[in-house]
Amino acid sequence: MNPSRVFLQQVFLALVVLLLPGAASFAQSDPAKPLRVVLKGHDPVAYFTEGKPVKGDPKISHDWDEERYLFANAGNRSKFAANPDRYAPQYSGYCTGTMARAGNRAESDPEAWIIADGKLYLFGQVKFRDMAEKDPAWLAGRIVAANDNWRAKK
Repeated sequence: MNPSRVFLQQVFLALVVLLLPGAASFAQSDPAKPLRVVLKGHDPVAYFTEGKPVKGDPKISHDWDEERYLFANAGNRSKFAANPDRYAPQYSGYCTGTMARAGNRAESDPEAWIIADGKLYLFGQVKFRDMAEKDPAWLAGRIVAANDNWRAKK
């Protein structure tokens, strides 16, 4: 075989080996999207144990269902990690009313919450929490519609 041809083949092979990993990185999708912090950083367990929203500590977090939850203390994080379905807000903490009406995800107000049948629901405004407290039938209707829309969006 011609020595110059062997040399060209070796150069070509070296280029392929060097460029192949770089080409693979171009084929990858966007860098990993940061996880959404649920409840604007409030501790989901505190709604059940303290009966009020409590701001969580970014150093005490737990990632679940592709989202991040913050906790006021390690004990609450342990409770959540052991049973996230018990403490996680419905609809990943998005507004129950918006999910019921349009099936859209709108951030909720951590102060606008209610626990019904052992589940945490949030709303975009405190006035809707007040409506839910005064009219359980209104809340039940919102929950049915929100559940249907949430399943369709998942």
